[in-house]
Amino acid sequence: MAQKCIAIIPARGGSKRIPRKNIKLFFGKPLIYYSIKTAIESKLFLKVIVSTDDDEIANIAKSFGAEVPFVRSKELSDDFAPAGDAVSSVIEKFKEQGENFDYVCTLYATAPLLQIKYLKDAFLKLHNSNAKYSFSCISMPFPIQRTFKINDDGNCEMFWPENFSKRSQDLELAYQDAGQFYFDKVNTKSNKIIFGEDSIPITLPRYLVQDVDTIEDWEQAEYMYQIINKIKKS
Repeated sequence: MAQKCIAIIPARGGSKRIPRKNIKLFFGKPLIYYSIKTAIESKLFLKVIVSTDDDEIANIAKSFGAEVPFVRSKELSDDFAPAGDAVSSVIEKFKEQGENFDYVCTLYATAPLLQIKYLKDAFLKLHNSNAKYSFSCISMPFPIQRTFKINDDGNCEMFWPENFSKRSQDLELAYQDAGQFYFDKVNTKSNKIIFGEDSIPITLPRYLVQDVDTIEDWEQAEYMYQIINKIKKS
């Protein structure tokens, strides 16, 4: 691309719920392989960087074509460190070396269902706009206006009781973050949050999105991956 665009994949070594999640084998390949492969094959990025504190993850990432030019600090690798801080640290280190970028794409290591066409769509829409961000999202499968919580007594309590009698089709469609990728136009300034008016949401089909935080999530992602690839081959 004419513009200087970099992909950064945060991948710390200390995942708790699924130990070594980022390099756990997913259909014979470490999970992070799929994000690296998609980023490289998209041809959008001058560099595909993995930000990690873990030597094994770094070596695996490099074996699949990613670069690991910096070691992620301990302060940015604990359970409470935001991935965004790790990404910012990489950008700052490149700046110190005199290298700047026009776009940064944070791409999660836990996105084996991500497809190149959505990355390209996100980049082109952002490039051709005045927006600061573009990111992946999905529509909610059920109207959020009719959701409820379970209170301390173990009973239901609606967030918006006034919507109980309303038809689902009469309620406004809501969306949520898909957690796959986030493009940032570096030289465009904004004081808005990413889920705001300075962002372009890229809506993905729900069958291409699955959080991978628990073993149940992992198994669900495997089912989805198998079905998608079966359809592709048919």
